Amino acid sequence: MFAFHRQTSITLGRGTQMNRREVLRAIPLAAASAGLLSWTDLVTLQAEDLRKRGKACILLWMGGGPSQFETWSPKPGTSTGGETKAIETSVAGIQISENMPNVAKQMQEICLIRSMNSREGAHPRATYLMHTGYLPTSSVKYPTLGSLVSKEIGDATSELPSFVRIGLGRGLDGGAGLLGVDFDPFSLQAAGRLPDNTALTTSETRFDRRLRLLSQIEGDYAQQGGRQVVSDHQKVYAQTAKMIKSPEMKTFELSGESAKTREAYGSSNFGKGCLLARRLIESGVTFVEVTHGNWDTHDDNFARSKELCGGMDQPYAALLADLKARGLLDSTLVVWMGEFGRTPRVNPRAGRDHYPKAFSVALSGCGVKGGQVIGATNKTGEEVTDKPVGVSDLLRTICHRLEIDADKENMSSIGRPIKLVDGGEVIQEVAG
Repeated sequence: MFAFHRQTSITLGRGTQMNRREVLRAIPLAAASAGLLSWTDLVTLQAEDLRKRGKACILLWMGGGPSQFETWSPKPGTSTGGETKAIETSVAGIQISENMPNVAKQMQEICLIRSMNSREGAHPRATYLMHTGYLPTSSVKYPTLGSLVSKEIGDATSELPSFVRIGLGRGLDGGAGLLGVDFDPFSLQAAGRLPDNTALTTSETRFDRRLRLLSQIEGDYAQQGGRQVVSDHQKVYAQTAKMIKSPEMKTFELSGESAKTREAYGSSNFGKGCLLARRLIESGVTFVEVTHGNWDTHDDNFARSKELCGGMDQPYAALLADLKARGLLDSTLVVWMGEFGRTPRVNPRAGRDHYPKAFSVALSGCGVKGGQVIGATNKTGEEVTDKPVGVSDLLRTICHRLEIDADKENMSSIGRPIKLVDGGEVIQEVAG
């Protein structure tokens, strides 16, 4: 169903081809060999441009807690399975829900973890935990995953934000926290058009003059004790001004894609979000979060889950196929997850309630070995019976795939060192 053209490449001497990221990596080495760069210059460039070799991450956030029974871990014919049937996938021996027929065809790219578990069954705390690895406290504002990744491997010279969040969701107001406003997400309500308030309403010269005047006014306030507030405000304005004057803003316009590609992703908000995520990653953005939900199916779980999967199945499968065709999947980690799963027991309202004891997460790309299942639950899905995976294990594995040191520490405002990931172990099977 999904067919895409490969990423445009540049042809060099003797027929050698390099894509955009490879060209950027080659420039410092070529310049050094020509004597144009000193060793210090080369190290600096490598630290900025080569340190993670163009790695990126797309988080598909299923807010509300998707039912594992109606997605990745169906239990047909059991007391807890309900009416959801299982279907074969492109990988022999792996079955998933009938609600995801397009994703089933991409199973060779997916590493499915069926043994996720945590202790948090409340939406705000569980959402916070899955995004930060920590529980919320009054003393420390922990950074969300996208902020951590953009700080560690983002391109500070890019005219586009390093971290873009597409779609709104309950509990997703978290940002960079202790890392500062430099790494807050650039949030869009929906994809498909230019972000709000990003078009200049006057000439660029007049716009710059207004910014200088604003800086002078803020300078007076800073001298009266508001230095930090002014500093943060000026950083945000400077980043925004650089972005809206950049030709890279065309990345946000999906009209630049062919009708065939737009059709492959579908016309839903989530479909447009997935397509925009691919465009942003291709343009050098480091982390994109796309939300889909609400999966809080306390009532009418089976019909609602089918509908929700119907809005997720095609775009998710198209994203994996498109990244693969463009040569981007090798360097882009795609994470599918929500805050927890749903209860094995079906309640009197034909719904499933919150269940953090056993749920599913899916990983693809960036060296992940697809076509495999890690962990298992018992026949009824009530207990993890093999290879339990905690939140810290998952986040540490994400960092490992992106070549980020999960033990690195950031300092909080109260002088407390905070590790990127506290505890946990890398899931070795993810990389095969």
